[in-house]
Amino acid sequence: MENQKKTIPLRKDIPASDKWDLTTLFKTDDDWEKALLQISSDADELEAYKGRLGESAETLLAALKIFEKAQQNEEITGNYAFLLTAGDAGDSISQEKFGRYMMAATEAGAKSSWFSPELQSIPQETIEKWIEREDFKNYKIFLQKELRNKPYILSEKEERLMVLHTEPNDTAHKAFSMLTNVDLDYGSINGEPLTQTTWSTFMENSDRNIRKDAYTQFYGTFDRHKNTLAALYAGSVNVDVCNARARGFKSSIEMALFPDKVPLSVYENLVSTVRANFKPLHRYYHLRRKILKLDAPADLRHYDVYVPLVADVKKKTTFDEAIEILHEALSPLGTEYTDTLCTGLKSGWVDRYENQGKRSGAFSSGAYTGYPYILTNYKDDVLRDVFTLAHEGGHSMHSLYSAKSNPFLQYNYTIFEAEVASTFNEELLFRYYLKNEKDPKIKAYLLSTRAADILATLYRQTMFAEYEKKTHELVESGTPLSVEVLRSEYRKLLVDYFEPEMVFEETSDLEGLRIPHFYNAFYVYKYATGISAALALAEKVSSGGKSEKDDYFKFLCSGGSRYPIESLKLAGVDMASQTPVQAAIDVFARLVDELEALV
Repeated sequence: MENQKKTIPLRKDIPASDKWDLTTLFKTDDDWEKALLQISSDADELEAYKGRLGESAETLLAALKIFEKAQQNEEITGNYAFLLTAGDAGDSISQEKFGRYMMAATEAGAKSSWFSPELQSIPQETIEKWIEREDFKNYKIFLQKELRNKPYILSEKEERLMVLHTEPNDTAHKAFSMLTNVDLDYGSINGEPLTQTTWSTFMENSDRNIRKDAYTQFYGTFDRHKNTLAALYAGSVNVDVCNARARGFKSSIEMALFPDKVPLSVYENLVSTVRANFKPLHRYYHLRRKILKLDAPADLRHYDVYVPLVADVKKKTTFDEAIEILHEALSPLGTEYTDTLCTGLKSGWVDRYENQGKRSGAFSSGAYTGYPYILTNYKDDVLRDVFTLAHEGGHSMHSLYSAKSNPFLQYNYTIFEAEVASTFNEELLFRYYLKNEKDPKIKAYLLSTRAADILATLYRQTMFAEYEKKTHELVESGTPLSVEVLRSEYRKLLVDYFEPEMVFEETSDLEGLRIPHFYNAFYVYKYATGISAALALAEKVSSGGKSEKDDYFKFLCSGGSRYPIESLKLAGVDMASQTPVQAAIDVFARLVDELEALV
């Protein structure tokens, strides 16, 4: 632990130029404090319209303007507090800020819980007439979506109770994050700290003994806390089931898909299409075993699946060099796009490097105002981190275009769409590298990396989606989620997807207890559908002309003005069919073909 503290810097020791500039949200902490107090004031102001929403179009419009102002203030206040804790979850002042925000937002939500039920009580024909007025144009789509929720809106008192449970319902997720990112000590390997962030670097190490030791030590830590981790995840699933039943949905998955208007068939088509195409996946692992010179299937272990297939490829890319590469790689999208993105990456959008207590991985967190912020834990000797920067940049640019093109209450696009813009950028970056690289060894490395990325996004996320669906169905059918049940269900999926070419360790099924996205139920399938749509759109834009690019920008600008299936149709992809998923699998199969020919 002492070694870790010396190696990974404290937050205060990171140069300001390497951290995000949060002043586009609030210039000072005092400004944030004022905005925090405004949350309660806005709820009081809105409450003055309680019992009056249906009295006239003018009254409803006035209430909507207050509601909009309140939501916008709450978004920016919460985003600021969230980013502070993401930068250093161990900082008590940041924790306190986020806690105070959650309390204020929960209290305001409870005060305003009357709003949606009362909105639903306005006669359908009346509100449909009102929203056709010109002065309702910024609220029309929001109101139409709200009215679609009518069958699942509860009484005022019940809605208040649901809102009051918002913060307690997030306890399992917060505890999981604190446990795995802050409290657990994973030790070190050969003097290097083993953390959630460095885990991927160890798994890519060319020394098999280091990979094995890191894997054993990492999952050994989870094994010692498996009952706590299982209880946390079970608690999260139970909350999902409880909320679905309280609102009258038939299942948790129905509740999760409803806001995006995504048919269950899209989820089921994804799983069935992937399950029907295990052959290229198993071919890939057979090739991996061959390249790594492992003599039998029993010799390919879970800690062997992330190491680059092409050894001795070193490609150091500084953060600034990565920005220049992105400027060239994303040029099919035009100079406005690339100049805006690259200027932002250089000027306060990104929190670049790891520090103690910083959230692992990467994300983009944009709001209607302020920069579309990006968190990374960038390492200049990990080529994959350039792809991560492209990925998160795609999210941020999507947020930027959505905010510029829509009023506040309809700017926020869905997660279903979000993974399209991010993975689209990754595909353009891959094509750029492959086209400009002369060294066949590095080309083989790029092909293997891209194949691994598509595998992780399409196959593994679909496996995760199956797991989520199964765990929720178990609870809904009356089966408690004990640690044994969770491990058993996860191991079955590992065997189905990977075992013909791989043998797992006794602790491998603990992977099901360490995936953060499982605490945001039925999220991960969107990665798989996202990459399917992204690969199709990248091909259309790269090989097409102005109309194809324009169609893609219509998608980026659509924000929340359409439901995601409709929005993607606008860009030229029909996610209600199996075609995009099958096409993505075909791309993966071709990459395996090319790898077989090169290595």
